Amino acid sequence: MSNIWEAYAIRYATLENRSSAANFIGGDIHERSGALDFFIWVVRSSDGKVFVVDTGFGAEAAVRRQRQFITTPARGLSRLGIDPSTVENVVITHLHYDHVGGFADFPKAKFHLQDDEMSYATGRHMCHAFFNHAYEVEEVVSIVREVYKGRVIFHDGDVELAPGLSVHKLGGHTKGLQCVRVHTRIGWVVLASDSAHLYANMLEERPFPIVHDAAAMVEAWGRLRELADSENYIVPGHDPLVMKRYAPPSAELAGLVVRLDAEPRGMTRAE
Repeated sequence: MSNIWEAYAIRYATLENRSSAANFIGGDIHERSGALDFFIWVVRSSDGKVFVVDTGFGAEAAVRRQRQFITTPARGLSRLGIDPSTVENVVITHLHYDHVGGFADFPKAKFHLQDDEMSYATGRHMCHAFFNHAYEVEEVVSIVREVYKGRVIFHDGDVELAPGLSVHKLGGHTKGLQCVRVHTRIGWVVLASDSAHLYANMLEERPFPIVHDAAAMVEAWGRLRELADSENYIVPGHDPLVMKRYAPPSAELAGLVVRLDAEPRGMTRAE
């Protein structure tokens, strides 16, 4: 019997005024496409188990990468009553700077990572700026050090982490990208991470331009649909619409946290 998990998205940064070419392969550089939001996610069960999904980045990276910083991911978790220093499990969907940069805020955690992501982030593709520009070398080196400390749990494909909670290797955006499938009160919800940055990437079949394998990225959208109980229960990795389609768990968390184990509002086939 699967556990029933709560699921949340925590918004910690944003990037405004993106061109269509920055969000879609083949997009027009002169056409505006709106913002990207940056999230981490957390799932927790009624018996107290907590899994954090990704760790975000901090204020220094926000300045370096010219992102608008809202709060630290750790502070966002604290607002939900979760102390990052006590978290025991963190899923790293992939090793890009905006998904792993805050790992030091989780001193007791084991980090769940796909084999192929580590080999990709430390292998021949990183000789090329096209592939390496979304990685921070010091962060990758730091995660290698955590391997030697026994803090990285490697997976090779799809794995159940707990009843009602699993990771699924998709690839595409990076070689070892994984999503998270979670059983909630509304059914199976999928935290897609960067297999779909925006709803439109998947719904309009327009891939995001930061990509290791475009064919694998497109194939991943079908896998997401298989894993979720409804296409509406697939949560993209960077879409500001997430904050509009889901409600905050309390009024004071509006604009910062939304609860994902609820029916999304205003869903259409494509926007």
